[in-house]
Amino acid sequence: MKQKKRIHWTRILLAAVIVFFYIPIVYTVVFSFNSSRSLTTFSGFSLRWYEKMFSSSMTMNAIWTTFLVAILATVISTAVGTITVIGLSKCGKPLRRSVNMINDLPIMNPDIVTAIGLLMFFATMEISKGFMTMLLAHIAFCIPYVMLSITPRLRTLDPNLADAALDLGANPWQALWHAIIPQLSPGIFAGALIAFTMSFDDFVISYFVTGNGVQNISILVYTMSKRVNPSINAISTLVIVIITAALLLINLIPILRDRAMNRNKEESV
Repeated sequence: MKQKKRIHWTRILLAAVIVFFYIPIVYTVVFSFNSSRSLTTFSGFSLRWYEKMFSSSMTMNAIWTTFLVAILATVISTAVGTITVIGLSKCGKPLRRSVNMINDLPIMNPDIVTAIGLLMFFATMEISKGFMTMLLAHIAFCIPYVMLSITPRLRTLDPNLADAALDLGANPWQALWHAIIPQLSPGIFAGALIAFTMSFDDFVISYFVTGNGVQNISILVYTMSKRVNPSINAISTLVIVIITAALLLINLIPILRDRAMNRNKEESV
C-alpha cells in the first residue's frame, strides 16, 4: 500500500515538473499569434508579429547569421571531431587519455568561463570581433560534443576493420571513407545534430565574442527583451520549432535505421 502511494506521489511530482518546464514554452508559442501588443491578454489570432519579424531587416540578418554560423560550425566541427576521434584510436592510452580530459573541459566548464577565455584569446591575438570570431568560437565549443558522440560508437568497432580493408586492396583514404565512416555514421550524425543545436541557440559565448553589429537570434532576443516587443515571441517560437525538429531527428533517425536494418535482415533470411 505504501509503495502504491509512493508511486502515486512520484507521478504527481513528475507531472508538476513537466508542467513547470513546458508552460512557459506553450505560453510563448500561443502569444506569438496574439493580435495585440499585450503579453498577458490574448486578444485574438493573428500572424502580425510573424509578418513584422520577416519584414525586419535586422531580424532577417540575425536569422541568416544564425543559420550560416550553425551550418558552418556543424560541418567543420563534425569533420574535425571525426578525424580526431579516429586518429586517437590509433594512439597510445596516455595520449588518448590526456586528449579526452582536455576535450571534457569545455563541456564541464560554465559557458561564461569559456566565453571569457575566448574573449581574452581574441583580444591577445588582436583579432577584431565579428562574424569570424563568432564562427571560431562556435567551432571550438562544438568539437567536444561531436567527439563525445562518436567515441562510444568507435569503441564498438572491430579494431582490425581498417587493416582488413587495406588487405583487400583499398588505400588508406578508401579504407577510411568506405569501411570506417559508414560504421560511425550514426554517431557522426548525432554529433552533427547536437553541434547544430548547440550553435543555433548559444547566447553567452556569442555575446562575448561578437562585434561590428554581428548578432545571432539569441543576442537579438536578448536586446529585444529589454523593452516590450511582442515580436520576441515569434522569434522565440521559431527557435523552439527548429530545436524541437533537431531533437526529433536525433531520436527518430536511429529508431528508423534500426527498423530498416531489421527488416533487411528478415528479408535476406
